[in-house]
Amino acid sequence: MRGSGPGGERHALLGRRSERDTVDRLIDGIRSRHGGALVVRGEPGIGKTALIEHALAAPGLKVLRAVGAEFESELVFAALHQLCGPVLRWQECLPVPQREALDAAFGRTGDGTPNRFHVGLAVLNLLSEAAAEQPVLCVVDDAHWLDQASAQALAFVARRLQAEPVALIFAERDASERHEPAGLLELACLPEVRLSGLADDEARRLLASQIHVPLDAAVHDRILAEARGNPLALLELPHGADLAGGFALPAASPASGKVAASYQARLAELPAETRTLLLIAAAEPTGCPILLGAAAERLGIPAEAVTLAEDSGLLAIGGRARFRHPLVRSTVYRSAGLDDRRAVHRALAEVVADTEPDRKAWHSAQAACKPDEDVAAALERSAERARARGGVAAAAAFLEKAANLTPDLARRGVRAVAAARAKRDSGDAEAALSLLSMAEAGPLDDLQRATVATLRARMAFDRNRDDAAVEKLLGAARLMAPLDTCTARETFLEAFAAAVFVGRFTPVDRMRETAETVRALSPTPLGPRPLDVLLDGLTAQVRHGYAAAVPELRRAVDIYRGGAGRDACDVGQLWAACGPAMDLWDDAAWRELAARQLELVRGAGMLAELPVALSYRALAHVHAGEFADAAALVDEAHAIAAEVGTPAMLHVDVTVAAWRGDEERTTQLADIATHDAAARGEGRLLSATEYSRTVLLNGLGRYDAALATCLTAGDLDEISFYSWVPVEFIEAATHAGRSDLAEPVMRRLSERTAASGSEWALGTELRSRALLTEGPAAEKLYREAIERLTGSEGAPHVARARLLYGEWLRREGRRTEARVELQTAYEQLSALGAAAFAARAARELAATGARARKRVGEVPTRLTAQEFRIARLVATGATSKEVGTQLFLSPRTIDAHLRNIFRKLGVTSRRQLRDLPLTT
Repeated sequence: MRGSGPGGERHALLGRRSERDTVDRLIDGIRSRHGGALVVRGEPGIGKTALIEHALAAPGLKVLRAVGAEFESELVFAALHQLCGPVLRWQECLPVPQREALDAAFGRTGDGTPNRFHVGLAVLNLLSEAAAEQPVLCVVDDAHWLDQASAQALAFVARRLQAEPVALIFAERDASERHEPAGLLELACLPEVRLSGLADDEARRLLASQIHVPLDAAVHDRILAEARGNPLALLELPHGADLAGGFALPAASPASGKVAASYQARLAELPAETRTLLLIAAAEPTGCPILLGAAAERLGIPAEAVTLAEDSGLLAIGGRARFRHPLVRSTVYRSAGLDDRRAVHRALAEVVADTEPDRKAWHSAQAACKPDEDVAAALERSAERARARGGVAAAAAFLEKAANLTPDLARRGVRAVAAARAKRDSGDAEAALSLLSMAEAGPLDDLQRATVATLRARMAFDRNRDDAAVEKLLGAARLMAPLDTCTARETFLEAFAAAVFVGRFTPVDRMRETAETVRALSPTPLGPRPLDVLLDGLTAQVRHGYAAAVPELRRAVDIYRGGAGRDACDVGQLWAACGPAMDLWDDAAWRELAARQLELVRGAGMLAELPVALSYRALAHVHAGEFADAAALVDEAHAIAAEVGTPAMLHVDVTVAAWRGDEERTTQLADIATHDAAARGEGRLLSATEYSRTVLLNGLGRYDAALATCLTAGDLDEISFYSWVPVEFIEAATHAGRSDLAEPVMRRLSERTAASGSEWALGTELRSRALLTEGPAAEKLYREAIERLTGSEGAPHVARARLLYGEWLRREGRRTEARVELQTAYEQLSALGAAAFAARAARELAATGARARKRVGEVPTRLTAQEFRIARLVATGATSKEVGTQLFLSPRTIDAHLRNIFRKLGVTSRRQLRDLPLTT
């Protein structure tokens, strides 16, 4: 299945191997002047359009399209006119009878009814003329709505394409549903592909790709059972009620108009008792037949209603009650009257066991017709349990309903704020803002108003990540300071972390004033918390500079590495702690904190935080040279950002492309990022773009351009970015013959690395200093740099140090020694996938009179991004269950992927994956 998900992202075409092969054979045929036709049939949402899009993706074809429409099904030749419009310029090449027949068919003359045979021949010859330039692919979607005249003409053409480089593909809906149009008889004689539901593994994989939060197991199984492998259902359902763990109402599908109308017509034919039974099944998300029967009995529904419901084909009752199609569930629920829904929920609340208080509370809430404190309090308790299980979306649903049912205005405001916080965490910013407005409409004290201001500021930063959002966070923190010191310091920490994103666009004076304000805040009564230590370190860095702040920053990082920040509520602290870890050149701490942050965010289902967490973890992968791992996380970050409506994390995307040496993609992304960064005022993105361009240009050996690109970023002292930029600046400047520009940057870099003392820091300093040194002293610096960097996790930095050393040896005339270092650098950079730097090493080798040798044991087969992530995780010893938990896939799906991975790589065991150089 391929389709557009939330935010417009594309889903890979899962399964359908034989169907794709059939389409591919048809496309290959027209390239060798063997035409043909194919009819793709299936129920709504089964993937007909996706298979057509697979055909349309084939290069080198002229594409003609038409779409059948119900309101045009009686207009003669309407669809044919759509299809042929772009190629009518070849009409003059047709014989006169055919040309005149086509004019009459399209209403351009008043010659009466055209000869159908002449029309068919005209279209055939028209397509043949168009195909003389390049093969033609004609696609007709929703063919079941074709007008009969168009259908006859196209079927005529389809049967006569054997020697023409023309293919016709029709997508037609199955006529298995009542009130659906019958299949066209004209197409019945053509070859067909009939699509059924996805296989279980593929369905689970597609569903998992849409769910980024914990989901009730019973609801998960019900979705799979009810969808019956229908890709559209699997794509749409997770974006409705089910993301809240089943504690929400069935949602109406945005693409379900015609289908829903047909189901409504079928419902109208059923007795009232049967419709009520169906409503009970629609309102009970787990599909438990015991609850269904008990609620039906309580409402006095006779047993024969079950028989009628099953006979209608809309509901099947076995181990689980499931509807014929997910749209049936939403149609049944949405078409019922409000009183009927409340009666059904009341009955369900009465029959749900006391051991399931959350379901009882939820059904009680749906049955309530007025505010009820007892029900609201029960929902609040359910929210606490849901959040403890990591179900942020479910907690948000409980709290929202609790706020709506709270009779006391003051208490309602408190619950509305709590609900808004949960809604924001779950990625539903619109609902969160609505709940904050509800809270503000009631009586709030100063602390509550400060809390509302803080939440609004957080959401402003989620949306924009600009200086205005930072100022709002700082304003909320100042508002909170005299009321709640602990919360105020937490908000100040968020503001500092937000300022990292805004970078150069945050005024230095404002941050210094803020640092002084924070310093004046008294510590908490119980002593400093980990976040207080971190905040004090950041304020010290702003007030006194990096070197003076190192002891406090290191203490904070060590505290978080030692166990602080293990709760979901500490996610923002881990985000803030990653920056100092990077500034300290402590790559082990950075990787550990980024990994823990991502684990917490995933486990808690905090969609709003997930793009940032994925990006920090991806950057740690880039540092380690694990570019494929980083790219996979970037793809996920983009999908989540589109879903929750936050800016895309382009700074990591462009960094990965640059390190890979992909000039076209780096340039494309950098242009977009530069525009976006300037428009939003996001300085970090601008600096990251300048850094990435510099990395690419250094790899390509265009040093003057690299220097010009990073002049601005090299002069900045941005938190969590200084460990990246100076080394690129110094390399570009020295190779461009501008050591005068490199010297002041080198002095600042040395101050920072000396204060850090890590292997990464010291190796970086030695490598950069070697570029500014001559003679034997330079060689000593290069060798020490390689040794130091080898002790870090920065594999690409080691390889680049070897490249620089090899280049220096060649310039010194020591060709034999240079070849050893350059060959090693080439092999290492090639293995990492740093193509531009590997090519630079190859050019240097050629200058010594040698030729770069390919790596021994290189794996030529490329894995998909998903396969690569699975292979990487399995290679670390993770089980299928552990990998599935991390990637939101079932263990069975992981095993299926592993079979493909083993086949591609020519291995037979998990152990063998550990020794392979994996690529995507």
